[in-house]
Amino acid sequence: MRRVTTAVVLFAAAVLALVLAGVASSSKPSAKAPAGGTKASATTLTVWVGWSARELKEFKKVVAEYDKKNSNVDVKVVGSINDDKIVASLRAGQTADVISSFTSQNVGVFCKRGAWADLKPYLDKDKVDLNQFPASTRQYTEYKGYRCALPLLADVYGFYYNKKLLAAAGLKGPPKTFAQLTAYAKKLTKKKANGSLDVVGFVPTFGFYQNTAGAYQPLVGAKYFDGSGKSALGKDANWQKLLKWQKGLIDWYGHGKLVKWQAGAGDEFSASHAFERGKLAMMMDGEWRVAFVAAEHPELQYGTAPMPVMGAGTYGAGYINGTIIGIPERGKNRDEAWKLVKYLTTNDHALATFSNGIRNVPSTRTSAHSKELKPDKNFAAFTKIFTHPKSATIPITPLGAAHLDTFQSFLAKWQSGKISDLVGGLEKVDEQIDAKMKRAGGGPP
Repeated sequence: MRRVTTAVVLFAAAVLALVLAGVASSSKPSAKAPAGGTKASATTLTVWVGWSARELKEFKKVVAEYDKKNSNVDVKVVGSINDDKIVASLRAGQTADVISSFTSQNVGVFCKRGAWADLKPYLDKDKVDLNQFPASTRQYTEYKGYRCALPLLADVYGFYYNKKLLAAAGLKGPPKTFAQLTAYAKKLTKKKANGSLDVVGFVPTFGFYQNTAGAYQPLVGAKYFDGSGKSALGKDANWQKLLKWQKGLIDWYGHGKLVKWQAGAGDEFSASHAFERGKLAMMMDGEWRVAFVAAEHPELQYGTAPMPVMGAGTYGAGYINGTIIGIPERGKNRDEAWKLVKYLTTNDHALATFSNGIRNVPSTRTSAHSKELKPDKNFAAFTKIFTHPKSATIPITPLGAAHLDTFQSFLAKWQSGKISDLVGGLEKVDEQIDAKMKRAGGGPP
């Protein structure tokens, strides 16, 4: 399913208040949970996850296999848990044994001061090789060397295109560069008799469906921070190139016309989605869309590929994000909790089974190529992007996603034409982010 890509500043502040309020910092494995041969004498493990409905049922199936094989534990899964609930529970000292979150950007605030337990002692004891996880997933599950989480499936962003519309326009195969994407978008766009937009080739507006600046960052080779941890949005020429390209295509459509079309594009997570209805020819989206199309519009003739890129040598890469899972510092059954976390995040069978159920990308190198994965050429494109050496994620900071919120506020003004000085505007954003980083206690690793 869609992963949260931004979070409110208040959330980061709440977590920081939590950890500053005195969460214990001990990271040693706890005493062993009592083993037992029957469920009656078993240790109860409570697991909180964000999944709901169909996806929650699929997760419970995976956990049920583990539960059946381990008679000394009785695993209880609670779904629809958001980060507000996680924060409140940690502050109250009444939390689950295992916690999963969709918001990987908040690893910085979870790891800082030990709100979630340090997993290094467990990883070292069991000789778990972290290299089985691609670099990007390792990055968003630790902060400054403190690993408090592991990846549990991944979200990978790629390119979707309507084969029927491309063929009708005489276009063969997906575009591979921004220049080609622009040419395709213009050729595929259709207008109504009154001049309003009917079919849009590609929507470059940030905030529309899964379009975020962060998802474009690996495609243009831009950087958020410099070597000293200072915000580098105004210093990196690649951000300027991206934003000028984006604004140029918006202006070609007409900002007002594009906004009006977007208002009727359909809800992102419903059968009225513009791409699924043939009203959007090409788009950036995550791997989960494959499952949505299969369930809602199986007749749609479409293909998937890596997103087009701006620079040479980066085609095939993409943005990676994903679900994180960890053990709260105040958890009561941490040794048994670790065994479950280890199984869910490193067992190829468990990862492939869960991936088949919700069509997120398996988060280890071997599980991404598991023979247990259901074959699907459109889904397979995302497993390739996942293991590409230049695929990347957003840097983890002590701000959570607050720096992204600041950037997004600027982008909303930029794309609507309210900002004329791009470089000057980005430099002001840098100043705001640096000030927030200073208050939070430092920059990214």
